[in-house]
Amino acid sequence: MEKFINSVNWVEIPVLNFDRAKEFYSRIYDYEMFEEIMGSWRMGFLPMDPESRGVGGAIVQGSGYVPTSLGAKVYLNGGKDLLTVLNRIEQAGGEIITQKTKISDEIGYYAVFEDTEGNHVCLHSME
Repeated sequence: MEKFINSVNWVEIPVLNFDRAKEFYSRIYDYEMFEEIMGSWRMGFLPMDPESRGVGGAIVQGSGYVPTSLGAKVYLNGGKDLLTVLNRIEQAGGEIITQKTKISDEIGYYAVFEDTEGNHVCLHSME
């Protein structure tokens, strides 16, 4: 079997109210989200360094995209310490489901939140 650097290449978070979701993710990451129409989908791109060739993602509104608290869980990069992002969740209109929790010294920490659209999304950081 071929080995991959990343097990995930791209992440799309479904949204119903694009403007509300864009404001939420822009506020928790403290950045201005770039958006683009791609076919029949409206997409807002999550922060990442395109030069790094790392894994990216977007919020997406359009046919076939339905927010849910069930199903696959996406772990977004929480930066050096996920508390920076987590501490902005409630003020931006989301809800914290699981506070910052240590997994192990080798793996780091995670937290879970519900965004403004009803998705359960996770954060990860090493500190």
